[in-house]
Amino acid sequence: MTPFHAPLARPLTAILRHRPEDFLVEEIPATLPEGEGEHVWLSIRKRGMNTDTVAALLGRIAGVPRRAVGYAGRKDRHAVTTQWFSVHLPGREAPVWSEHLPPEVEVLEARRHRRKLQTGHLQGNRFVLVLRRCEGDRDAAQARLAMMRQRGVPNFFGAQRFGRDGGNIARAEALFQGTLQVRDQKLRGIYLSAARSEIFNRVLAARLEDGTWDQALPGDALQLDGRGSFFIYQEDDPTVPERLAAQALHVTGPLWGRGDPATMGAVAALEAGVAATVPVLARGLEAAGLTQERRALRIRPQALTWEWEEEQTLRLGFTLPAGAFATTLVEVFADTGADGGEG
Repeated sequence: MTPFHAPLARPLTAILRHRPEDFLVEEIPATLPEGEGEHVWLSIRKRGMNTDTVAALLGRIAGVPRRAVGYAGRKDRHAVTTQWFSVHLPGREAPVWSEHLPPEVEVLEARRHRRKLQTGHLQGNRFVLVLRRCEGDRDAAQARLAMMRQRGVPNFFGAQRFGRDGGNIARAEALFQGTLQVRDQKLRGIYLSAARSEIFNRVLAARLEDGTWDQALPGDALQLDGRGSFFIYQEDDPTVPERLAAQALHVTGPLWGRGDPATMGAVAALEAGVAATVPVLARGLEAAGLTQERRALRIRPQALTWEWEEEQTLRLGFTLPAGAFATTLVEVFADTGADGGEG
C-alpha cells in the first residue's frame, strides 16, 4: 500500500462548511451529571456560535462571573455542535434558560452535578461532515479513505490552533522576545499552545517525509492507543511492528518545553534539530516553564464511513479522540482550503 507523503497529493477539491449543517459535532462526555450538586450541567446544541460566546451568555443569564461557567472543549463556530456546559449555582434555582437564549442556542438537557466541568474532560467527538462540489478522482479519494481507516491519519494540529493567517505564531514570538505584553492568562496560553503546536507539526512533517510517522525507530517514545503513557522502543520487543500496524500503538512527537525530549538517539537528535529551526519558540517555551510532553503522531479515527449522496456531494462520519482536528482528517484526501476545526 502506498504510504502517505508530505505534502500529500490530494485527489479531491471540495467545499466544506457550505452551511453550518454540513459540519455536525457531538461531544462524547467523560462524565454525565448525577442529578444533584452545586453545578447545573447543560447539554446545548448551538448553530453558528463559538463555545466561549455561549459560555459568556450563560454566565450573564445566570448572573454569575464567566469563571463560574465550564466546558470540556471548544467547538467549531461554523457548525452545528452539541456539548456540555456547567454553571455554578449553589443554593439557587436555575433560570428558565429558553426564555433568554437566542434561537441559535438550544438546551437539550439540564441536570445538576457536584463538580464543575473542566477543560479536557471528554472522551472525544463524533462528526458528520458534508463535502460539496467535489471534483477530482473519486476512486483515488475512496482508496485514500480506505487507507486512512487501515493506517490512521497524521495528527497535525489544525489551522485553527494558529489563528487567522497563522498570526498566533508571530504573537508567540513577540511574547517571548518581550515586544508583546500579555496580561490575559488565557490569551497567553493560546500563544504558548500555538508555539508548541508549530514545533510538533514540524516534527510530524519530517517523519511523514521520511515515511516513519507510523513506523518505530530505535529510541522512539511509543504510546498505547487511548493512553497518555509511553515507553521507549529499543528494538527489544518483536511485537511492536504488528501492534503499530494494528493501531494499538502510536509513535509520538514532542510538545516542547523544559528538559530533554523523552526520545533517544537519532530520534532525539531529529526532534532537537527541528526545534532548533524555530529557536525563539523553543527557548520561549522552555523559559515559560512548560515541561516536555508527548502527543501521538497519528489519529485513529473510529467508525470512519463515507457515502456519495450525489455526484459531487460526499458525506463522512467518524469519531475522533479529544484534541484531534476533524479538518486534519479531511485534508488528507481533499483540498478544502480549511481554516481548522478543533475537536
